[in-house]
This record gives sequence, C-alpha cells and structure tokens, in this order.
Amino acid sequence: MNAIEQGPALLFCPGDRLDRFEKALDRADVAILDLEDAVAPDRKDAARGPVAAAAAGAPERMVVRVYAAGTSWFYDDVAAMRTAGVRTLMLPKASSPEQLVALRDFEVIALCETAAGILAAPRLAAEPNCSALMWGGEDLVADIGGRSSRGADGHYRPMIEQARSTVLFAAAEGKAAIDAVHIDLTDLDGLERESREAADMGFRAKACIHPQHVASIRSAFRPTEDQVNWARCVLAHPEAPRGGVFMVGSQMIDGPLLTHARTIVERTLSWTSN
Repeated sequence: MNAIEQGPALLFCPGDRLDRFEKALDRADVAILDLEDAVAPDRKDAARGPVAAAAAGAPERMVVRVYAAGTSWFYDDVAAMRTAGVRTLMLPKASSPEQLVALRDFEVIALCETAAGILAAPRLAAEPNCSALMWGGEDLVADIGGRSSRGADGHYRPMIEQARSTVLFAAAEGKAAIDAVHIDLTDLDGLERESREAADMGFRAKACIHPQHVASIRSAFRPTEDQVNWARCVLAHPEAPRGGVFMVGSQMIDGPLLTHARTIVERTLSWTSN
C-alpha cells in the first residue's frame, strides 16, 4: 500500500520540528515532512538526518518533500533519503520526466506548481515511479508573475482552475491526484467546499498545512450516507451485473453511473478500513 492509499488528508510538517513528526501522524493520514519551504536555509542540513530516519521508519505514512531539482540541497536531500531507505519523495517544481528518471528508486509525488510543470503533467504522470501528481496554486501564480490565485469571493480564478483540472486529467491514467492546500487557516467553510469539490471531481486526497484542517478534509472525502445508499441500491439492482440501461427510481442508470456507484462503495470501504 502506498502513501496515497492511506487516506485523504495529507499534512505538511516542518522538517526541522522533530517534536511534531509523531503528532502529524496521529492527526493525519499521511505526514509530509518538508525540507523545502518550511525549513530556513541555515537549518536544512540539521533537519535532513532526523527527517530521513523518521520517514524510513514509517514508509507507508511519511513522505519527504525534498528541495527542487538542480540545486545542491536537492542532491544532499536525495542522497540522505536514499541512504536511509526512504520510500516516497515529493518533488517540488517538477517540470520534466528526466527529473523522475533520476529518482527511479523512489516513488515520487510530482508537485506541478510552475507553468512548465502544469504543461508537463501528462509526461510526468507517465513515468513508472510517479505515484501521484499534486498541484500548487500559489507557486504557480508566483511563477507567472501574478498577484493572487483567488478572487474576492475566495474561489480560484479561472486560469488557476484550468491548471487544477489539467493536473487532474493528467493523473487520470492510473495515477492519484492530490489537491492543493487551502492557505486560509480560519476559512473552514471554504476548506469544506473546496475539499468536497475535489472529492467529487476525482482527486484522491488533499494536502493541508494545519492539523485543524484534517477533519474537514476527511469528512468531505468520505461519501455521504445518501451517496452510499444510492450506490448500494444501484449495484444491488438485478440488471447491474449485466450492465446496459435500467431504472432506479426516476433515474436512468447506464455504464458511467454504474462506475460512479462502484467508486463510491470502494472509497467508503477504503476510508473505513484505514
């Protein structure tokens, strides 16, 4: 079982806060130990060893975000994780398949957060060691010289939604897609809306930067009672095993809706068992 199959809430944890590693695992489904943005330059060397040891000790539930490819910190991070036997890395600012080829002995979550990364998402997803794609709106806006990823109503701007959809479509060929963090820590209503939207669209998980967001993400990704009842009713219909078209109440059920029903039941069983 890889990290994305553990559950829908992935919590970033600063790599220089060893005291928070176990707390992050207790609160979330997966902890992302961050050696990139969350750690100041003068603390990166000291953080690397404890991060490697912790992630190697919990390979199914800890991911390490190393520094971006092509930097000295990247090579040092990867070497330490390789020596420790860490299984899964998150590669920030991923932009070319060659970057994943260089990490062929790891499972890699490719973080598409630049214009080049969004455009390269299908090619990144095609690499055998790519276990998931994630996207990031704030880095993307910074990369293209913008000022904000969201409008005054708190919703993503159309261009950013396009990037989000591009990554989701790229991951559809057998890879998981992870939705970006919601950076407003107090906007739980917006987080709930965004998380439920992500789950309905097909994202397998959502990342977050504060433990108080975990419950909202889990709740949003867990199918509702009405959804589960509908799915079970559809799959229990005598015509369901044969496929084709049949009626459930006033609704016509065909192949795509049968797939929706199976997905709902599978996700319900998955979240219940973890």
